Amino acid sequence: MSDKRYQFRIDVHSQYLPEQSKPDDGQYAFAYTIRITNTGNVASQLISRHWVIRDETGRLIEVKGLGVVGHQPLLKPGESFEYTSGSQIATPTGAMHGSYFCVAEDGHRFEVPIAEFALSMPRTLH
Repeated sequence: MSDKRYQFRIDVHSQYLPEQSKPDDGQYAFAYTIRITNTGNVASQLISRHWVIRDETGRLIEVKGLGVVGHQPLLKPGESFEYTSGSQIATPTGAMHGSYFCVAEDGHRFEVPIAEFALSMPRTLH
């Protein structure tokens, strides 16, 4: 059971970017907007991220790094941080999941899981 003092809620919205995609070359671009809300009761800082991105063939791409879009936000209880980033995969559909590594003001270290979400090009009828 996780400690309720150290909790973040993660809300995700993803969208296909046709203007940055080249389907004939096997390049499908997606943007995702993430809102991170500190639902615990201790101020905590997002230090790093870890993503696992999968295309429909099962090919995996792992991404690890400090912060998100150049930021390491410190969120007090109830505060949110929102950012938009993107990824490219070789197929029209795929998925992403991952985690954030955070450190609370009191020194407690914890991971925040990011549930899997879809990357999907809208299907069109001709």
